[in-house]
Parts: sequence; C-alpha cells; structure tokens
Amino acid sequence: MNILYLSNHLNTGGITSYLLTLAAGMSKKGHSVYLASSGGSWFSRFTAEGIDFVPIPMNTKKMVSPKILASFLKLSKIVEKSKIQLVHSHSRTTQVLGYWLARNLKIKHILTCHGFFKRRLSRKLFPCWPDAIIAISEQVKEHLVNDLKADVRKIFVVPNGIDVEKFRVPALPAGRQNPKSKMELKKQLGLKEGPIIGIVARLSDVKGHLYLIRALPFVLEQIPEVQLLIVGDGKMKKELVRAVENLKVEQNVIFVPSVPDTREVFSLIDMFVMPSLKEGLGLALMEAMASGLAVIGSDVGGIRSLIQEGVNGLLVKPADVTGLSQAILRLLKDPRESKALGEAGRLFMENNFSQDKMVVQTQGVYEKCLNAY
Repeated sequence: MNILYLSNHLNTGGITSYLLTLAAGMSKKGHSVYLASSGGSWFSRFTAEGIDFVPIPMNTKKMVSPKILASFLKLSKIVEKSKIQLVHSHSRTTQVLGYWLARNLKIKHILTCHGFFKRRLSRKLFPCWPDAIIAISEQVKEHLVNDLKADVRKIFVVPNGIDVEKFRVPALPAGRQNPKSKMELKKQLGLKEGPIIGIVARLSDVKGHLYLIRALPFVLEQIPEVQLLIVGDGKMKKELVRAVENLKVEQNVIFVPSVPDTREVFSLIDMFVMPSLKEGLGLALMEAMASGLAVIGSDVGGIRSLIQEGVNGLLVKPADVTGLSQAILRLLKDPRESKALGEAGRLFMENNFSQDKMVVQTQGVYEKCLNAY
C-alpha cells in the first residue's frame, strides 16, 4: 500500500508518538509511507525510519484556513505522482484536509480519533467524515456515536500500541552511560533526594493536574520529602503555578516543559499518576506501565481499559483530592505492593498493547477500507 499520513506538527506529544510507532511499523511491513506535516522536534526520528517527509504549512487549528488550501494544492500533486491509495488524518484540521484530498482524488480517507471532541456547530455543518474511523478505545467509539452521531458501521476500535521492548530498559542521556547519570539528570531537572511522583501530559484542565497539586500537601504531611515532577506545557501553566504558590509547595514541585525521551523521566520517578477528567486511552500512562512503574489513574474513559484496580495499578474517582492523596500514600508506604503493581502493569502492556498488534489491526482497517467501500 501507498499511505500518506497527515499531522499538524511533529513536536513532542501523544499523537506524534502514535504516528511514529504506526508509520515505522507500516514501513517495516513493506508499505510505502509518506508523512505530510509542518515539522517539529521529532522530524529526525521519522526520517531515520525511512519515512518520506513532505513539508506542508499545517500549523493551524482553524478548519477554514489558507494553510489547508495551500497544503491541499501541494499534496494533490504528490498523491497523484506517488499513487497514494489512502490518506490517514489525526486531528480536526487534518481531517478536513484529508476529506478534500480523498473527495477530489478518489482515494480513501481514514481518521484516528485520539480523544473526545467538543460538540460544535461547525462539526455538525461540516462533518467531513472519512471512509473509516479508528477509535483508540471503546469509550471513544461511544463518544463518536452518541455525541457526534458518527456512523457506527465505519468505526473500528484499535487501541494504541507501543514498542514495549523500548521501555524495558530506562533511557539515559546520550553520552552519560555511567552510574552517575541518574544523579546528574536529577540535578539537571532540579530534583532532590526523596520519593518522586511524576506526570507527563499537556497542561490542560482535562488532564487533572490541579487535583494532583491539591493532593500534594496531604501527602507532604506524612512524607515531607516527596517531590512532584510535572512534564508538559500548555494553557494551564500559569494557573497551575499559582496553585503551587498558594499552597506553599514550591519547593516540592518541578515543572519541565518537555523531555526528549519519556524513559528518562520514568527512570527517575517512583510512581506515575494520571488524574484525568477525560481520557481517550492515555499513551504516557501506557509507557509508564511498560516501564514497570506503579501507576494511579482516574476511573474514567480509556484509563479503565488499562488499569485493573489493585491488580496492575490503582483507580480513583476523578477530581477526588482525598482519594488521590490516599492512593499516593498507600504506594509510597508499601514498596512491595508498588513493585508488584508495576510488574503486573508491564506484563499487561506486553500482552495487550504491543506495537505489532496495533500495526496489524490498523493494516486490517486499511484493507477493509480499500476493498469494501
């Protein structure tokens, strides 16, 4: 197959990580893979996998934009020249671009829905639905059908997959493969000695950072040396910083905009917490589990597909500050349980969410789309 992937950017994030896993897997299976995007910090990772890159000005969040038109005109020529058979989009704006490419050039269009969309008039007036939709969890599928009235016959559930082998061994910074590397990385990030709670997610209200910050003082009452490492950037940054200052926990909270490899973070922290209010599945949570970390997550959305309460992690009610602090203290005070949950989580990821399984299932969707519609 000749496949064209569409992405707004290639910067650090869940969609970029998903795209790299999927595109690399398809390339290894012998498919011709093209990626059109405005580029970003992960660009070299894609080219290293032999993926053909096409620069387009898709750094926009507007579904009516001259950038989409410019991208359409450029890609139309490439689709015809490279005999692209299907285009696969991953956001609302690339969905619009993919829709018009497919409609005008008579190719197939697939969309992966990575989470929950807001119900807006523009989606109702201009749905731009593709030939097939991939939902990353059953909860996302239900959202598409119930809230957006998508055709259930065109929806296929294919959970995110990750390269579990990659997360078996924590990454160390390049050139620092010695016993002091972990200590040096801690110092670089501003971390001190003591237990470390970690979260990797964009700073958005839906990710629940605020509740984790509010839970921290209750944890510090019993374990004063605990630190909270927040990795990510976004529109909630100022509000979260104010919350930290108001609660007087500045000495125990470290904000880091991004890291080149999440394995570096996982090698430093003692547990991973995902207190989301909504979550399609949770790629960073999956990576943390594959790394063997004990995890705590909100009992919402796709997180329920990953965490089995008391078996491979702990679940708490969303926005429950007390429950969150109690779960954190439970694992910090019982290293044996924490280790057992981490090992169970790693095994669960290996058995259920491998890269190869996602690639094979996605390839199946492509084949059905090409042959049936």
